[in-house]
Amino acid sequence: MTDSTGWSTPNPDEDPRRGGQQPGQGPQQPQQPQQPQYPQYPQQGGPGPGSPLGHGKPGVIPLRPLSLGEILDGAITTMRRHAGVVFGASAVVALLSAVLYLIADLSVLDSLNQAVTIDENAPPEEQLDQTFTALQDSLASSGVAALITVLTQTFLAGFLTVVAGKAVLGQSISAGEAWTELKPRLLPLFGLTLVVTLAVMVGLFLCILPGIWVYVLLALATPALLLERGRVGGALRRSRELVRGAWWRVFGVLILATIIAIVISLVIQIPFGAFGGTFSMDTGMSVGDLLIVRIGEAIAQTITVPFVALVTALLYIDQRMRKEGLDLELARAAGTA
Repeated sequence: MTDSTGWSTPNPDEDPRRGGQQPGQGPQQPQQPQQPQYPQYPQQGGPGPGSPLGHGKPGVIPLRPLSLGEILDGAITTMRRHAGVVFGASAVVALLSAVLYLIADLSVLDSLNQAVTIDENAPPEEQLDQTFTALQDSLASSGVAALITVLTQTFLAGFLTVVAGKAVLGQSISAGEAWTELKPRLLPLFGLTLVVTLAVMVGLFLCILPGIWVYVLLALATPALLLERGRVGGALRRSRELVRGAWWRVFGVLILATIIAIVISLVIQIPFGAFGGTFSMDTGMSVGDLLIVRIGEAIAQTITVPFVALVTALLYIDQRMRKEGLDLELARAAGTA
C-alpha cells in the first residue's frame, strides 16, 4: 500500500515484512512464498493501537476497526457534513429517476387501467388473453423500472463512494471534483454492476439462498473498484477476500442498513401514496396520481439511497482496517501518523 491516497491494493512483494528485499541489501536466498501478514484487530471493533481512537479521527470515523454503531454513525455524519454534495447529487438522480419512471408508467397506463378488472362475462379464452396482456404490460413496466433503478443507483453509489473516501480522511470535496474522479471509472462501474446483478440473479433463480450468499460476497466490489482504481475482475476478487471469514457480519450490517432505509422510505411514501390514490379501492390511477406517487419515491430515495451506499463504503473500509491494517495507511494519508 504505497499510494499516497491510502487506498491502493496491498502488494506483498513490496513489503519487507512479507519476504521482500529491503533497500541496500544483497541478494537473498530463495524463500518459500509466505502469506501476507497484516495487523489483526479484534473482530468486535475494539480500539486500535495508540489510543481509543486508534490512529485518530481526521474525518467521519476513527481510524481503527469499527463497531456497527460507528459505521451507521459514520454514514449519517458524512451525509450531514457533506450535505450539499450528498443530497444535491442524490436529489438530481432521484428526480431524474422519477421522470423516467413516470414516462415508463404513462406508456402503459391505459392498458394497465383497462386490465385492472378482467371481463367475467367473457369466454375463458378471452379472459386468459386479457390476463396474459396484463402480465406482459406489467413485466414491461417492471423491466424498464429495474433498468432505470440499476443505472441511476449504480451511478449514485459510485459518486457517494468517492465522497466517502474523502470524508474518512477529513477532506472536503465538491460535486465537480467527485465527478472528475468518478468519470474515468464509470464504464467499469456499470460493467461491474452488470456482472454482479447477473450473478445474483442466477443465484436467486437456482435458489434464493445462493443469490443472497453471492450478493453479500460481492457487496464490497464497488468500493474496491473505485477506491483502489483496479479492474472489474480485481474488484470482484477483492470483495471476496474482504468478505471471506466475515460473511455474517457483512450480511448483518447490510441487512440492518437496508431495513432502516425501507422503514424511512415507507414513512415518507405512505402519505404520498394515500394522497395519490394508491390505497384506494379504485385501483385505476390518473396521471396526477402517478406524479404524486413518484414525487414521494424521489424524496424517499434522496434520503435512503445515500445512507445505504455510504454504509457499504464504510463497511469496505472497516474490513480493510481489520484485515490489512488500512487504518495506518489512511492515517499517513490524512497526516495523523
